[in-house]
Amino acid sequence: MTVQVQFFSYFKQLASEEQLSLELPQKAVIGDLLECIRTRFPKLAAINRSTLVAVGMEYAGPNQMLQEGDVVSLFPPVQGG
Repeated sequence: MTVQVQFFSYFKQLASEEQLSLELPQKAVIGDLLECIRTRFPKLAAINRSTLVAVGMEYAGPNQMLQEGDVVSLFPPVQGG
């Protein structure tokens, strides 16, 4: 299946891309997608534990099932002071 991945904030610079299409096996979950991203973009691997993930407009956990055409957004946690 094909999903769209969008990078936000400084993830864009670390990935050197704003968005991409990613091929995943049927019945893939968010955890599978993150593993593909870590492999493809090693600079993002170190910050994986703090990555926020949304599918469409909803936050998603690592076990959420993905579907063909989903738009997955990856961004760092909000920081403030």
